[in-house]
Amino acid sequence: MQTGKDAAAAAKAGMEKTKASVQEKAERMTTRDPLKKEMASEKKEDRVAAAEMDKQSAKAQHAAEKHGRTSTTGVGATGTGTTGTGYGATF
Repeated sequence: MQTGKDAAAAAKAGMEKTKASVQEKAERMTTRDPLKKEMASEKKEDRVAAAEMDKQSAKAQHAAEKHGRTSTTGVGATGTGTTGTGYGATF
């Protein structure tokens, strides 16, 4: 299931990157001001970087979820969950 989630995160990041590129091209075509064109390019680069960071974060979270499911047993280090004997033992 992790690879499916990773694929979905990659697809979402790809869509965000494409959307950023299209918006940049539209902004560059509608202005003649070189400063505004440069600002559009910088804005696109920021959005692309944010999409990539979101993708990497999602992948890390999926890996952590997978690791958490396989390694937790719910039992204490002694195997019993208690440190004393009889009634009133502490955890």
